[in-house]
Parts: sequence; structure tokens; C-alpha cells
Amino acid sequence: MSIKKDAQTAHANLLEKTDPEALERINHFAFDEVQADVDLPDRTKMLSTLAYLLGMQGVDEYKVMLSVALDNGVSPVEAKEVLYQAVDYLGLGRVFPFFNATNDVLRARGVEMPLPSQSITTMDNRFEKGEETQIRLFGPQMKDFAKKGTINKWLVDNCFGDYYTRKGLSDNDREMVTFCYIAAQGGCEPQLLAHAQANIKLGNDKEFLMKVIEQNVPFIGYPRSLNAVTIVNKADEAVNGKD
Repeated sequence: MSIKKDAQTAHANLLEKTDPEALERINHFAFDEVQADVDLPDRTKMLSTLAYLLGMQGVDEYKVMLSVALDNGVSPVEAKEVLYQAVDYLGLGRVFPFFNATNDVLRARGVEMPLPSQSITTMDNRFEKGEETQIRLFGPQMKDFAKKGTINKWLVDNCFGDYYTRKGLSDNDREMVTFCYIAAQGGCEPQLLAHAQANIKLGNDKEFLMKVIEQNVPFIGYPRSLNAVTIVNKADEAVNGKD
């Protein structure tokens, strides 16, 4: 299987009879040109695209690309982890329709649910484990971050304790998909800068993040992609200094 072949076929099934001219250019740009120019593993491309489509609320395209992702290196567990983590960055109101979309695709493929548990925290230790994770990813200055306010506390026990601690995705995967959720939303540039810096510090460097942005230009469009490029440049300068 390949992203190019699978995605072009899926879009042709939807558009060939009604919009052949649009289909020709969509398939060429998104799945010939971009896939040839962006040098990332297929799994990374697909994880980032699922996160971008969640962030931009592209539920119909998400269903198409979820099937492509499952045939190109993404496991059902990994797809569900991208979905679950999105709740804290996009809000339940925006993510809930994607639960139905994801489950429809998995059921159609004969995947038995619920999937094996990936949780490693309990209701008793989620705060403690969340703080440990936040400090590991963002540095020792995050110690006692929760004391600064109620939302800060929720970020520790809920965002980090409930989701970032889970198995199924690595720290690098989770920071990448978080970058994608936020970049796709727009209007969250301070948070995007913070997570771009966290990515770079983890090893998802400027070159990597630029490739992630490029991979998803066909799905999110140019304005928010160019905004994300600006943020990545600022983050790299902050972490590594000027050239």
C-alpha cells in the first residue's frame, strides 16, 4: 500500500464523476507533488494529518484519511490516541463527532472495541504523574505550576496526567500532534510557540516541523501553514539562537 495510491483512489471514488477537474488538481498536488517533496515516514505523515484534520474540524476528510492512515503505518491504538489527546486541545464539543467517525471506520474494518487500555494513571495519582510528565517535557520551572490557578491545576492532572502519560504514542509523537492541533486551529499562536519550542527540545527540530507543516498544506491551506512557519522560526531562534 502507499499513501499516494490509497488517497488518490479514495478521493476519486468521491469526486471523479462530479468534479473531475478539481479531482485532477487535488490528487496531483496533495498526493503526487507533496508526497514526493516531503521526506517523512508514512506513519509520521499520517499521524500529523489526522491531528491537523481534527484541529481544523475536517471530519469528512478525516474519515477518508483515517482509512489511508490505517493502511500506511498507523495502528488503531495510535489513531485513538491522537483522537483522545485532542479533547484537551480542541474541546469535547469539537472532538465528539470524531469519536463517531473513528468508530465507524474501525468497525467497518472489523476492529474489536474497546481497544486495549493505554492508561497508566489512576484517579489517585494522575496529578502526581501529570506533574512529572510536564516537568520532563517542559523543564523544572514547571514545578508547582498547578499552584498558579485552577486552570493550571487542570492542565497538570487532566491534560498531562490523563493523556500525556498514556501509552500508545511516544513523547515526540504527542508533542508533534499537539503542534498540529494548535496550528490547525489558528489564533493560538502563544500556545503554538510554546509547543514548537517543546518539540525542538525533544528532538523534533525545525527541519522536522517544517516538513510536518508542508505535509499538511493541502489539508489546512496556505494562511495557517504560513503562520505556523513563522512560529517555528521564532521557536528555533528562542531555543537555538540566531544563525
